[in-house]
Amino acid sequence: MYEPVQLRTFLAVAQTLSFTQAARRLGIRQSTVSQHVRRLEAEAGRQLFVRDTHRVDLTEDGEAMLGFARTILQAHERAAAFFTGTRLRGRLRFGASEDFVLTRLPEILESFRREHPEVELELTVELSGTLHQQLEAGRLDLVLAKRRTGDTHGEVVWQDTLAWIGAPQLRIDPDRPLPLIAFPPPGITRARALEVLEEHGRSWRFACTSGSLSGLIAAARAGLGVMAHTRGLIPPGLVPVPTRAGLPELGDVDFVLLHGRRRDVAAQEAADALAAAVLAGGDRLHRVTDLPAHPERA
Repeated sequence: MYEPVQLRTFLAVAQTLSFTQAARRLGIRQSTVSQHVRRLEAEAGRQLFVRDTHRVDLTEDGEAMLGFARTILQAHERAAAFFTGTRLRGRLRFGASEDFVLTRLPEILESFRREHPEVELELTVELSGTLHQQLEAGRLDLVLAKRRTGDTHGEVVWQDTLAWIGAPQLRIDPDRPLPLIAFPPPGITRARALEVLEEHGRSWRFACTSGSLSGLIAAARAGLGVMAHTRGLIPPGLVPVPTRAGLPELGDVDFVLLHGRRRDVAAQEAADALAAAVLAGGDRLHRVTDLPAHPERA
């Protein structure tokens, strides 16, 4: 009933909330994206997106279509692999940034492992900046991370804005240095936060530095200070700092997939398959779950 090509286009628009970005991801014209969405809406008999000149949002029916689209495409891919006799093998070194610790990325990886049991998946969770370095050094085959300011390479999975967040009870004293909670270098969000504070002449001090997202969240929940974080991934128990605090805007952030230069054919095929799975399930990366009571024992 539903054409896979239309479903893939729908998922790309749903994850980027942009017809332009979806067209870039898929390598097709924006008019073709619009055509695919119109045809899918006609097939479903429902409106899947609300859109105007400024933004695109999913309707309730569009939210429901997300799950159906993933299921249909996964079944289609399983059938294609079965009848073509292709089974992925090899070692795949995948890096994911700390930002995704609280999302449903594990579900995507679990599904990938179930579909491709002969792929040896090695997962590295690190700061985005560190993952970029490891990819460039040839130690990773595929990376899901924030894109560095000014970079244009990588396949956009989704876009968001950065926000200052902290405990609900936190109060910012404009006459004292801003207490910062941040990852250590080469954290990309850390670098952006320091850059905008310097540009606006706002004094600051480090209240907590940790290479662990759970450590930063614990410090923020304790009211030690503020942290720059992706707005769509705000952890439970933390809230955006009110605009009346006068903190400078942090701007947008892109989360992208980046492929390494490894020439191993099996690894490349596995990386392509995992990249497709991440893109197909990209909407799950917007959904934050709570930390376990004792994250160090999880």
